[in-house]
Amino acid sequence: MVDWKSGEVIQMDSMIFMKFMHVLLGLYLWEFFISLDFEWAVMTGKTRFRWPLIFYFAGRYLLLFALIGIAVALDIPSEINCQALYAFNQLAGNAAVGLASINLSVRTIAIWSQNTWVIILLVLIIIGHWSLILQGILLTAVWLPGVGCAITYSDTTILAATFIYSMCFDFVVLCLSAYKLAWTHTRSGTSIAPSRLVRMLFSDGLIYFLIAFVSNVIATIMMVLNLNAIMSVIFNVPAAIASTIVASRVVRRLTNFQRSGVEMM
Repeated sequence: MVDWKSGEVIQMDSMIFMKFMHVLLGLYLWEFFISLDFEWAVMTGKTRFRWPLIFYFAGRYLLLFALIGIAVALDIPSEINCQALYAFNQLAGNAAVGLASINLSVRTIAIWSQNTWVIILLVLIIIGHWSLILQGILLTAVWLPGVGCAITYSDTTILAATFIYSMCFDFVVLCLSAYKLAWTHTRSGTSIAPSRLVRMLFSDGLIYFLIAFVSNVIATIMMVLNLNAIMSVIFNVPAAIASTIVASRVVRRLTNFQRSGVEMM
């Protein structure tokens, strides 16, 4: 049986973590650059800027800065304040997860035509979500010569609670969206197939939920197992990247659809 807390295993896990983070940074940079045309469209006025896009841009760039911060922590040759850097990385990464859920919440509010009760419900859930996200520094990182910044402790209880809350939050958003879309079509009393917009809204929401749910489940399982400080958080970054990429694509698809002639907000 593997002794996950032995020095040899932790050192091997550190090397795996370092290589894995570089792969994830490359993946996110690829996704980031191929979608810069959307930023350009907003900057040039081709796509009208609406206030919900604040959450879209904040999530994209916070996750980018967090991944760059992780790369710096792993690659820098001279000693730095690892604790401060990982505190920022953790806050920015968790905030990106929270903003991904907000992006879907804003879309749901639009589907419900800004219904007051739906807004109150989602705002209360968002407040609860961010109360977990802003719990404080849940990691301890130190400088190790020849290795760089290394995670030596992680509070998996709060982290796991945050990811579980995210899964429940996303499920509530999916149910609200699906119910409204199905109810509106049924109430119309026609046998006409749902419009392209309705199909896109439902399929995008379902795809987002499935991808975010699977990635969050994997991250939560590793945190609950708590094999060691590194393995407990190694899948947190993929979960944040998956949620942010899919939520961002949902926002762009809907915004581009609106630009073609349909307005929701």
